[in-house]
Amino acid sequence: MYSFDDVIDRRNTHSLKWDATERIFGVKDVLPMWVADMDFPAPPAVIEALNKRVEHGIFGYTIIPDSLKNAVKHWLQSRHQWEIETSWLSFSTGVIPAIATAIEAFTNEEDRIVVLTPVYPPLFQLVKKHRRTLVTSSLRLAETQYEIDWDDFEEKIRGAKLLVLCSPHNPGGRVWTKEELIKIGELCVEHGVIVISDEIHADLTLPPYQHVPFASIDPAFAEKSVTCIAPTKTFNLAGLQAAAAIIPNETLKRQFNNVQQRQGILTLNTFAVAGAEAAYQHGGEWLDALLPYLQKNINRLCSYIETNLPKLRVIRPEATYLVWVDCRPLGKTERQLKQLLLEKGKIAVEFGSKFGEEGRGFIRINIACPQKTLEDALHRLTAALQ
Repeated sequence: MYSFDDVIDRRNTHSLKWDATERIFGVKDVLPMWVADMDFPAPPAVIEALNKRVEHGIFGYTIIPDSLKNAVKHWLQSRHQWEIETSWLSFSTGVIPAIATAIEAFTNEEDRIVVLTPVYPPLFQLVKKHRRTLVTSSLRLAETQYEIDWDDFEEKIRGAKLLVLCSPHNPGGRVWTKEELIKIGELCVEHGVIVISDEIHADLTLPPYQHVPFASIDPAFAEKSVTCIAPTKTFNLAGLQAAAAIIPNETLKRQFNNVQQRQGILTLNTFAVAGAEAAYQHGGEWLDALLPYLQKNINRLCSYIETNLPKLRVIRPEATYLVWVDCRPLGKTERQLKQLLLEKGKIAVEFGSKFGEEGRGFIRINIACPQKTLEDALHRLTAALQ
């Protein structure tokens, strides 16, 4: 029923990915394979719901209806076996704004906040911008994926106020196991650390892996946590700006909501409500068709690089449509990699140092595109690096 092969021209739509690439990378006519949105249309049910809302013609102040809250509740139960109460939900314009709210609500200046690096840049940039003390625990790159350095993690978590956990992990695509999450939770409970769990990529977990929501494991974990979710990555709706924070602890939720009110964040926009509700109510079948397509693209990239660029090491993702590639065996500096990829290959990717010093020498490639686009990208990689 769903085709992901159609190449749709996104230029001149105010697309960050397609219309801002020259400004950001400083090079013309490059293929954008960087920022994390997909080159696929949203599910038909979402488009239908948005069209219906447009046709009504009046776009006044909007409340968040119980139907959206119930859609989120049902989605989490059916997809992730997590029973939540709708009273735990606070809505936000995005996961990053929600995390910023949590930092302001639960910490003071100079408080210690821990992140596991390399990681999605805003997760540590927010800490610095709020004048909190950034504490990084470096992940260890094992044979096939990242692992937590438990001795270092336990040392770093002592005296911290918050842990910002990226689950599933971006850029590595790691799906943390239940056993790992239990160990994280026990250490955080022991040391009185609140866990902000960024689970925006949870729905993009690839079989046979299974995402486990951190707060679903143990009531003690739930009481010390804020879980951030959104339909935006799952259904390619980032432009609608919709997310939710799930906060079981009434005191934490009140503190979170108080900060939102100080910031003037009171609701979602009209189209965010309509799109998110339609996605969570009717998008499951579309997502079930998308995941095998993403897996096929990942397989293609892995096999192509193994054959044509064997010095590179692909960290195969267990979730997300983002592929982390180790280019260090090439012996190039990041500046040299940028020059080769942008000027010779004419391809824009995310460069690893953006994710912390542990990422230097890596690149992140977005494979959520039609296979024809992916093939173009792979040939550009070869032209740049072979």
